[in-house]
Amino acid sequence: MRRRVGLVWLILLLAVGSVMAEVVAIQAGRLIDGSGAPPLRDAVLLIEGGIIRAVGRDVKIPAEARIIDLSRHTVLPGFIDAHTHLTGRIIGEGENWQDAAVRDLPQEDAIRGVRNAWLTLQAGFTTVRNVGSNDFSDVALRNMIRAGVVPGPRMLVAGHSLGITGGHCDTNGYVPGLFEPSILRGVVNGADEIRAAIRAQVKYGADLIKTCATGGVLSEGDAVGVQQYTLEELRALVDEAHLRERKVAAHAHGNEGIKAALRAGVDSIEHGSILDDEAIDLFLQRGVYLVPTMMAFEAVERQAADGTLTGLRQEKALFIGPKSRDSFRRAVAAGVNIALGSDAGVFAHGTQGHEFTLMVENGLEPMKAIMAGTSVAAALLGLSDEVGRLAPGLAADVVAVSGDPLEDISVLERVEFVMQSGRVLRSGGNPVADGRFRASDGSLVRVPGL
Repeated sequence: MRRRVGLVWLILLLAVGSVMAEVVAIQAGRLIDGSGAPPLRDAVLLIEGGIIRAVGRDVKIPAEARIIDLSRHTVLPGFIDAHTHLTGRIIGEGENWQDAAVRDLPQEDAIRGVRNAWLTLQAGFTTVRNVGSNDFSDVALRNMIRAGVVPGPRMLVAGHSLGITGGHCDTNGYVPGLFEPSILRGVVNGADEIRAAIRAQVKYGADLIKTCATGGVLSEGDAVGVQQYTLEELRALVDEAHLRERKVAAHAHGNEGIKAALRAGVDSIEHGSILDDEAIDLFLQRGVYLVPTMMAFEAVERQAADGTLTGLRQEKALFIGPKSRDSFRRAVAAGVNIALGSDAGVFAHGTQGHEFTLMVENGLEPMKAIMAGTSVAAALLGLSDEVGRLAPGLAADVVAVSGDPLEDISVLERVEFVMQSGRVLRSGGNPVADGRFRASDGSLVRVPGL
């Protein structure tokens, strides 16, 4: 009897192993691998166990392979958004994120994040860098995605953003004593507090550190372009983050704050709205990435024009939008590293493909725009050995669209097929399995809001 039970278990284990190592062959009418190489026509992408094994025109398809016919589509790597806010409310649509920080439980933010993560995945974004949340709700979402409890993009998260008292990362506009953020929440001044805050973010799960080097558009009481941390504070911040093996993303609109962040050694500048020649030279000398968030500027300008934003926030939106586009065009012309980041959360999630369109409309070549949202973003995130290209050994994160994005970049806004680590999550322009997802324990769960 014991021998029979052992044999049954062996058969089951072999069966599970064969499922896990399923061989899939994608037939691609046009394949853009994300590296910048010319497209391949009539190519095959061979996948085994969720990993790409071979790519090319001469790849032989094994007899046991399951074939996915995308011969009338353009096949690309899964997209990467390097600037999202998946947890919490849509902060630009009449919502004040500072009020939400007082009203909303972190559990509510995380649950909202489940839906936002699904929408992001359905738009073809299989990896994101989440750059700021309240009370580590992004850490919770990331952990549940990694555990297979809910579907969503691969996530790197920042936890709380770090900034000065009264700055863009603070909650301004309340009477004294009502809501006073602590070191844990990232409102810190001086090198010692900054180092303590970074250690706390890392302790509770941050993959990177986000800081506010200048004022912002949607915060109350601070000028959008004014430098906030001093150069000495920024250097302490970067030193501590890098000591903890965490990259630094610096929110920065104004020219002087951008240059201070670049001199301090940050890894990316978020927004980069006002750039002079010296700032661009610093980008090039130090190999820093610009994450332009063009959709955010488009969104806040629209909200300012229709009266959704009022007062100081309206003034800031109308002031900074045109400057951001001019600076982006100058950065592109100079050859600055551009990584796609949308700032989803300022506008509706699942629409980030429009960032490709805006970058091309403002001077980035279509192939370089695709690279910005694949291989270049992967390099910024430190994930080049995992995602960002269709190459052997990398995760089988694959999207497909009708049409040729090199001729019409806007087709990337209409993703028809999504695969993440070999699992098909969208096909024929529709979510797979009627919005259900098989969790790691084998149970089927319905994604909220679908």
